[in-house]
Amino acid sequence: MAIITISRGSYSRGKEVAGKVAKKLGYDCISRDILLDASEMFKIPEIKLISAIEDSPSILDRFNNGKERYVAFIQAALLKYLKEDNIVYHGFAGHFFVKDIAQVLKVRIIADMEERVRLEMIRENVSEEKAVRTIIKNDEQRRKWSLFLYGIDTSESNLYDLVIHIRTMNADDAADIICDAASHDCFQTTCESRKRIEDLALAAEVKATLMDLSPYVEASAENGTVNIRAKMHEYGNADMELRLKNLAESINGVKEANIRVFPVTQFTD
Repeated sequence: MAIITISRGSYSRGKEVAGKVAKKLGYDCISRDILLDASEMFKIPEIKLISAIEDSPSILDRFNNGKERYVAFIQAALLKYLKEDNIVYHGFAGHFFVKDIAQVLKVRIIADMEERVRLEMIRENVSEEKAVRTIIKNDEQRRKWSLFLYGIDTSESNLYDLVIHIRTMNADDAADIICDAASHDCFQTTCESRKRIEDLALAAEVKATLMDLSPYVEASAENGTVNIRAKMHEYGNADMELRLKNLAESINGVKEANIRVFPVTQFTD
């Protein structure tokens, strides 16, 4: 049993590879699903989440804590899926949320520009020149997004356990390599890694839920106990602290919530 995240550029055949890996292993394959789940979990119109992905970072950050809220919603939804194990996730920076869990196999799929241009020309029926412009624009947009939202450049190879270049091999070959890597003991789910993901998922859900009361929230969880740090204008407001605690403890899986509140000008350890 394993969890596999696949990062991909446009027209790199990463989606195709992810589907083949999931089929070969009998795993669930998810990507856009997390937007639908985040929309349902936090009562946010799906169109807003889609716009958050497609619009520029400057558009998103015009909203109150737009960046932080977006990341929190997506993180909570994705980690909810990953708790189930036997998952192949392909999409935008999914590996970022599990970067400290060694058992998760993190893969990057890349392809030659010439092949990407050829596919763009065929699928969109455009000229070579326009295809090149579109791919360069998409690559730069994705790079800006990952830096803006997560502080990482998804093209950096040291973020991954495995980087596969689709050139002489085909999508089936790439899928076979990934399946073989996933079978190694170092990428098998352990009790410790499962618990770590469950704790991360619970903390992410708590954080996303509490952001309506305090947009500046950090949360960690261990065995159902959640430690929350919130920064708010109503510093010293006991009623607000109680509201945060009650809301956190209403979430399934939370046994106890410990609240620490700081003034809006301070957020120290």
